[in-house]
Amino acid sequence: MMSLKRFEWLILFFCVLFQRNAAAQVNRISLSSTLKSGYFRLAYQQRAAAIYYDQRDAEVVSIAANAFAEDVRRVTGTLPSVRTVNDQPAEYAVIIGTLNSSKLVDALAASGKIDAEKIRGKWETFSIAVVDKPFPGTKQALVISGSDRRGTAFGVFELSGMIGVSPWYWWADVTPEHRDGLYVSPGESIEGPPSVKYRGIFLNDEDWGLQPWAAKNLDKEVKDIGPNTYTKIFELLLRMKANYIWPAMHPCTKAFYYYPGNPVAADKYAIVIGGSHCEPMLRNNVFEWAENFEEEYHVKPGEWRYDLNKPQMDRYWEDRIRQSKGYESVYTVGMRGIHDGSMPGPPDRKEKVKLLGNVIKGQREIFARNMTTPVAQIPQIFCPYKEVLSLYQAGLELPDDVTIVWADDNHGYIRQLSTPAEQKRAGGSGVYYHISYWGAPNDYLWLSSISPSLISFELSKAYAYGSDRLWVINVGDIKPAEMETQFAMDLAWDVNRWKPENASAYAEYWAGQIFGKPLAKSISQIKMDYYRLAQSAKPEHMGVVSFSEKEADQRLLDYKLIADKAALLEKQVPKRLKDAYFQLITYPVMGARLMNEKVLYASKSRMNASIGSPDSAKYAKMATAAFNQIGAITDTYNTEISGGKWSGMMSWHPRDQEVFKMPELNGAGKSPVEAFRKTSAADPVVIQASSFSSRKDAAGTKLILMQGLGVGGNGITLMPFTSAPVKPDALSSAAFVEYKTSLTKGEHTFEVRCLPTQGIFEKRGVRFAIVINGGEPQVFNVVPASENAEWRQNVLRGFASKSAKSIVSEGVSTIRIYPLDPGTVISQVVIY
Repeated sequence: MMSLKRFEWLILFFCVLFQRNAAAQVNRISLSSTLKSGYFRLAYQQRAAAIYYDQRDAEVVSIAANAFAEDVRRVTGTLPSVRTVNDQPAEYAVIIGTLNSSKLVDALAASGKIDAEKIRGKWETFSIAVVDKPFPGTKQALVISGSDRRGTAFGVFELSGMIGVSPWYWWADVTPEHRDGLYVSPGESIEGPPSVKYRGIFLNDEDWGLQPWAAKNLDKEVKDIGPNTYTKIFELLLRMKANYIWPAMHPCTKAFYYYPGNPVAADKYAIVIGGSHCEPMLRNNVFEWAENFEEEYHVKPGEWRYDLNKPQMDRYWEDRIRQSKGYESVYTVGMRGIHDGSMPGPPDRKEKVKLLGNVIKGQREIFARNMTTPVAQIPQIFCPYKEVLSLYQAGLELPDDVTIVWADDNHGYIRQLSTPAEQKRAGGSGVYYHISYWGAPNDYLWLSSISPSLISFELSKAYAYGSDRLWVINVGDIKPAEMETQFAMDLAWDVNRWKPENASAYAEYWAGQIFGKPLAKSISQIKMDYYRLAQSAKPEHMGVVSFSEKEADQRLLDYKLIADKAALLEKQVPKRLKDAYFQLITYPVMGARLMNEKVLYASKSRMNASIGSPDSAKYAKMATAAFNQIGAITDTYNTEISGGKWSGMMSWHPRDQEVFKMPELNGAGKSPVEAFRKTSAADPVVIQASSFSSRKDAAGTKLILMQGLGVGGNGITLMPFTSAPVKPDALSSAAFVEYKTSLTKGEHTFEVRCLPTQGIFEKRGVRFAIVINGGEPQVFNVVPASENAEWRQNVLRGFASKSAKSIVSEGVSTIRIYPLDPGTVISQVVIY
């Protein structure tokens, strides 16, 4: 047979004979388990198409090619051969390559067999196309071509997903379904460029899961999160079409650059390395300044204060720039404390702002001295997180090319976005967003419970205001935040795929990909209730959020229903997916249920003890049983499923917070404890956002009902996000939603509960107007003045609210609500 090397020059020589306007492949490719006319034979009759790549291409292309061969084996049991351009041609070939880096792909482009101009020059874009007779000796090829090295890898792993290999095949033991045959339909699929340029995760608060697990299982030699662990994480990122990471950085973990194999692995996998909001210039201060400085420099570090110790700090930063400049990186500029604290400096605010400006100026001088790339073209971010936002607002002069990465309030609500002027900055903006958190007012490190609907609402809002340069998601230990992490990455890849209006459907889509369509809808319903219940109080916040006894009873019932449904559904899950189901569905649902039972039954025990009821002992026993079972299911996670693979990964009591302990029970020997929130004699009327009697849109705006958003399970808001605020004197032409309900005669309080979002810009509010029975409009702003006690209450209970009073007549009352600011979401109207 003629070698590929031999016929490459023939292809190039005769390419003028081919017309470049070959028949357009307008149909997207699809996968089939049965052979149909014209379909490409990927795997058939215990044979598999050979996989070709060019050894001159980026190393990630080789990694992806070999990973795809393993994926085919996982599905079919047949391992394809992986070949280079010098090997013999095959009848059916998968050709993988990057434009301008692959002889085969470039030859196909030159001959007009593929239309490379559709992807050329674009960021992380790929094509997957079926090509007939691409080369002599090859009947048909499946060509995966990328505009750059990551585009090629993303194309390969897109195909892996199509044949049934989940991004979580390793990280959640999602074993694919066996297929005897894999056939790809004629056509071409093109994806990219992504909506967000840099998309990735922040490994954080790893002390109770990822670090001890990695030290025990993957990186035993260094007893830490090292190259073996990062290799697995980088592969996961590529399979989710992510490209960026803030590495783990807690005191329990040595700095990313401490292990030489870490940045090498990142480069092999084409993953861009960054540093968190408190890690300027890729330096991990917790380890590298506070702990390891003397070992590295043979001198003790001076004060972490730039106005007093500039030479030493400049050298410290410059050494990392010299070490990292050969790798693809995004540099955080500015500075905070050594760890997650405010920047040391002069007490005067203006002087502190000036100092921060000098820090950034000095850092950019380091870039200029050490890099050939112009400073303005070096990817840099500035993250106004916590107190840094106030310094930025106080007048910090930030270079125009630096990307502003806006932060949420640590509980899923973005604090501020770019003004029209800021949207014109060359550096653009991005978002740092939490789905896991350690800090005030309360942690949520155990279970992941921020819904796709909320993630989409906040990140889509950010995107509408120009935040398309970088998204980084704080995922904690990765597990058990698998679905939420993948959703955020899917949204970053294509922000229009999962808009706030349809994000609630993601759980069904995701479950279908992993567990199959027959189980997907039921799993989705479980997840929807799981998120709704957590919106009112995350499992980790049960110790600080109060409920009426009626509300508590309803929570206990709702959790029992979804846990029972999950247990019943588990019987239908194929054996190959039992371990995955436990990790992804059973454990979070059961954990949340048991935490609620532990806390609420203990409260019932105390309440009954205070009135001398014998039921106190019964509830005490139920609370104790729930507490013990939390430990038992966690032991199952760590020691039983997947053959003990996850030993040390899951802790049910991170940081040993009070909420994880066994609560006080019947109060024996102690004063009676107030168990539940007091309520009025009559139950309030609760109207869900979706229960409107009518609504009216306005010119240029539309009221949208979103499922899965807010304490009631749905919310209504004004779209588009970029609509102008409504002035209170312009209600006659404004959009509104109207509710009707029967009330008794007398004075009533009308509490409007909203999603606890922040104003889009500084000094912008989250306002609504309420008109009761045609009376005078009352205007309210639900944004607290600062992160005060009201804000803390709002984020823990899942809503912000304001109340209006009105005297009504017997009969039906009409409540009309006008959302006045973009981002205002009406969740419920509660009438007392």
